[in-house]
Amino acid sequence: MNTPERQDDSDHHALSPAERRRVVSAALLRPVNLLMLVVGGVIFATTLTASSLAWVILFLTLLTYASLATLAAKDPVFKRRVLQGRDAAPPGATPRKTPDISPERRAHWLPRGETREKVEDALANYRKVVTAIEQANEVTRAVLSDSVPKLHAAADRLVDVAHKKEKAAEAIRNLRSSAEFSGSDEGRKREIQGLENEIQAADTEISRMSERFLELRARIVRISIEDGSEARASAAELDFSLDSLNARLDALGETLSPPDQSPEH
Repeated sequence: MNTPERQDDSDHHALSPAERRRVVSAALLRPVNLLMLVVGGVIFATTLTASSLAWVILFLTLLTYASLATLAAKDPVFKRRVLQGRDAAPPGATPRKTPDISPERRAHWLPRGETREKVEDALANYRKVVTAIEQANEVTRAVLSDSVPKLHAAADRLVDVAHKKEKAAEAIRNLRSSAEFSGSDEGRKREIQGLENEIQAADTEISRMSERFLELRARIVRISIEDGSEARASAAELDFSLDSLNARLDALGETLSPPDQSPEH
């Protein structure tokens, strides 16, 4: 299995010269990078005659701009978005299985009960996060551009986990009521117990999702009032949190399969 570093390197060398030029050009013209250049230029112009540090500011501005452009050009997510469009799936986020059906509509297909209520509450807060991003200023939307598909993926994975949890619970009920099931069948009992533990883990994660989305919304509001460098750092932390969240939901989805059935894909 390739490590991320090796995979990124192979992706870089797989690009044609024309594609590399497109990526570099897009990195140089990225709004966040240009903003850094403009702000630095304004500071340089206003301090040119009043401070001996003006040329130092100009040098640091150009150095920072070049570093940001280089990092963007090497970022596999940025390259994928430039070459394939904004709808390209990011690392850690698989494309939606049902792109024309919202997670809210899929949640309505869940049986009525506590799980469905928890999912619907979480999705209501998920929409608040999406709205907070859409209503943010242009700079905030730019630094959060990589977070948006991961956010949508988290909502879809949440609904996936809820559906699998309900199917697993139904399978256990059927097994326990089956005439072929014997209370002395230790192997089957251990299998059911293991699946019940996974159902409990899924229920715990589902219960926390509403609060997690509210926390994400609060972080996005904070990012919108932060300076450029602080906003980028906070956005990177937000991306990491979303990657971790998607990984947990993925793991739950893989383990939540009824006995004698393979995981859904």
